[in-house]
Amino acid sequence: QVRLVESGGGLVQPGGSLRLSCAASGMNFSGYVMGWYRQPPGKQRELVAHITSGGSTDYVESVKGRFTISRDNAKNTVSLQMNSLKLEDTAVYYCRRGYPNFDRRFIQIPGDSWGQGTQVTVSS
Repeated sequence: QVRLVESGGGLVQPGGSLRLSCAASGMNFSGYVMGWYRQPPGKQRELVAHITSGGSTDYVESVKGRFTISRDNAKNTVSLQMNSLKLEDTAVYYCRRGYPNFDRRFIQIPGDSWGQGTQVTVSS
């Protein structure tokens, strides 16, 4: 009964900001790497950012310097602060858990289902 519930999406103008949140339950939250994926309309889903339990982060090149991933292990939440948003950031954003590893990678768990995600629309 692992559950990951995304929230915080909405409509924003280019250059604006949004903060996404993901609430996790039914899992040992601190035992997993957590990541944010996104799927733009008509395009492939991609990993945007991920964070280890200890706070080490990694980002896809297109969002470096603009997005910040963080987590609160006490509250079982992971967030994505998105600044300087661009039209191409428009997508459904999903929270995902991954296996811990020592190679600075995000390894998702294939058996996990995808949640509803939260829609981010950047439009002028």
